[in-house]
Amino acid sequence: IDWLIQSIYTGDSKKMEPGIKNILRVGLYQIMFTDRIPAYAACDEAVKLARKAYPGRDRLVNAILRNAIRKMERVKYPDFEEDPAAHISVFHSHPRWLVKKWIVRFGTEETAEFCRSNNERPPLTLRINRLKTGRDDAVKALIDEGITAGPTEYSPDGITISSPGIPVREMSLYKKGHLLIQDEASQLISLLLDPQPGDVVLDACSGAGIKTTHMAGLMKNRGKIIALDINERKIEGLKELSGRFGATIIEPLNGDATKDMGSSYREQFDRILVDAPCSALGTLRRNPEIKWNRSAKDFGTFPRLQKAMLNRCADYLKRGGIMLYSTCTIKEDENEEVVKNFLRANPDFTCIHPSVSKAWKMTDGEGFFRTFPHRHGTDGFFGALLTKKKEGEQ
Repeated sequence: IDWLIQSIYTGDSKKMEPGIKNILRVGLYQIMFTDRIPAYAACDEAVKLARKAYPGRDRLVNAILRNAIRKMERVKYPDFEEDPAAHISVFHSHPRWLVKKWIVRFGTEETAEFCRSNNERPPLTLRINRLKTGRDDAVKALIDEGITAGPTEYSPDGITISSPGIPVREMSLYKKGHLLIQDEASQLISLLLDPQPGDVVLDACSGAGIKTTHMAGLMKNRGKIIALDINERKIEGLKELSGRFGATIIEPLNGDATKDMGSSYREQFDRILVDAPCSALGTLRRNPEIKWNRSAKDFGTFPRLQKAMLNRCADYLKRGGIMLYSTCTIKEDENEEVVKNFLRANPDFTCIHPSVSKAWKMTDGEGFFRTFPHRHGTDGFFGALLTKKKEGEQ
């Protein structure tokens, strides 16, 4: 859309008032991508909005939109063969600097597929609460409510909704604490860690408790989960969700995962989940603004924080215990490089392959788990299982 604006506008569109540019973007989107609103009507509404908000600039909006309607088919876009980064950036609405990085990693064809998938509507995926229901029972109950539902491909706890009919929060199963919204790849993270009944678990970045409550279900509400998060509002959300789900083994704790929690926590946990803050580039289908609101410099701040969290949490893991490092990004400097850096600095840790068979096809020879929207139909996630060697183990 911005390429089309610049192609029609005789001035420099980068210097155009943001409000005017946004009016043009909305108008052109309606003209190019919707079929319910006639082009002339979209143009007229945009002109009215500009006249009200920016008196005198409505003529510019009118001229650009009407020219766009006439010349749209003749506008020349970057050629895929001559400049693939420019072509993908313009056609699939991604920053060119990101596209260039992905072309180096994935090649032009797969980068185009990835960017295309980032613009698609993500599936509506639910996760059952094992403490209250089974997947088959939940699917049947949803179908009985007139909702088109079926099992997910990879997660044994997931349900795909293709025709909800009503908002999820109005579904009776949601109100009863039988299910919540969670992407399938996100569900696989708790399954990768595979906490067992009776385990003592640390969720180092619990947020509002989506994965925490999943682990409580996997543990059959037996054992203990310390749910740590720096954000007090998220801790309150965790308490609400834990109550609705009946997850009684969760102990919320407001704190910073990069800070020392004291000697009483050293080597006390059988399992640790470090679901670290990240650039979230694996969730662009749900959060398209991320790619525009953050710069390369912004993205560069995450690895330092992630390394600090991972190194701090390593002290809390028992010998023979398992720690899972995970993110919802595809950036290697936040994923593979963080883990490799950690392993070099901590020779008593090794990376192991997941026991969950459904995850094997998403795991490489080094034990790194990865999902992508264009390959798996899920959000983009990364995971690495790290185990601390027992005393005397080589």
